[in-house]
Amino acid sequence: MIHYRTINEAEICRELFKGFIRRQIVTKCRRRENNTWVIKDAPFVDDWSEEDYKTLVFCLKNTVSTGGLVYGAFSDGVLKGFVSVESELFGNEHKYLDLSCIHVSEDLRNRGIGANLFLEAKKWAKENGAERLYISAHSAVETQAFYKKMGCVDAVYIKQEHVEKEPFDCQLEIKL
Repeated sequence: MIHYRTINEAEICRELFKGFIRRQIVTKCRRRENNTWVIKDAPFVDDWSEEDYKTLVFCLKNTVSTGGLVYGAFSDGVLKGFVSVESELFGNEHKYLDLSCIHVSEDLRNRGIGANLFLEAKKWAKENGAERLYISAHSAVETQAFYKKMGCVDAVYIKQEHVEKEPFDCQLEIKL
């Protein structure tokens, strides 16, 4: 049974992720070429190093301390999925909030956890003044299929800092 709840700043540490498996085997990715989306072979294994976990802990603590949301899915008290939404509204004519992370542990994917986390992120963003949720999404075809299923479309407004940090990510949005 999966239990969902908000994660507070004091809980966010490396130990929180001890039962979390980030690993994702990627074979194909969605890439933009000449203003058209294409599917390309791009095999690699995506996983987090200890340095990545340190960065994640720092970022999630910052999200909470600045008024954002960190929300988790737990199985037997072990974190198996999480989502984070930043608190600062941005964008030109739209009111966007940034979905900065959403991950489900490899051992519990394809069971609706990601969808439940995404729906909570949308709800929270709307309650906090956003009209749209912005996602800089991993380009793996499985990840893109998830966002399409959730109703996401190509972003109208592009947050350049995301593009510069992860040039292969797909910039998406969803109206709330």
